[in-house]
Amino acid sequence: MGIFNRNKEVDEAFVRKQASEVSPQDLDTTISKEKQIDQKIANSGVLEKYASLAKLMLKMLKDYKNGLYREVPWFTIGSIIFSLLYVLNPFDLVPDFIPGLGYIDDLSVLTFALRFIETDLHSYLDWKIEEAEQPV
Repeated sequence: MGIFNRNKEVDEAFVRKQASEVSPQDLDTTISKEKQIDQKIANSGVLEKYASLAKLMLKMLKDYKNGLYREVPWFTIGSIIFSLLYVLNPFDLVPDFIPGLGYIDDLSVLTFALRFIETDLHSYLDWKIEEAEQPV
C-alpha cells in the first residue's frame, strides 16, 4: 500500500484512492498495531476526540477478520485500514513532530475516511447492539 506518497495533498480523492488499494495483509498489520494506534491517538492531544471512533473501527476490523461481521463493503474496511495506518506513521505528508501542524493531515485523513464510512459504522453499531441482546 503506497500510503505515504509525499507528492500528494490530503484531500478526498487521495484518501479514496489509497483506501481502495489496501490489501488483506494491511488488515492484519492494522490489527497487530492496535496498541500503538490507540497510544498515538490518545497521546496526540489533537486526535483524542477520535479515540472512541478508532476503537470502534478497530473492533469492526477484528469482527470482519474473524468472520463475525461481513455486512460491510471492502472499501469501508480499506478506509479504516488506510486512515489508522496513516495516523500511526510519524513521517506522513506533514511529519507529526512539527508543532501545531503535524496532525493536520492526520485529522484530514480521519475526517474524510469517517465521511466515507459513517453509514457502515452506524450499521455495525446496530449489529453490535442486536448481538448483545441475543439470548445465550
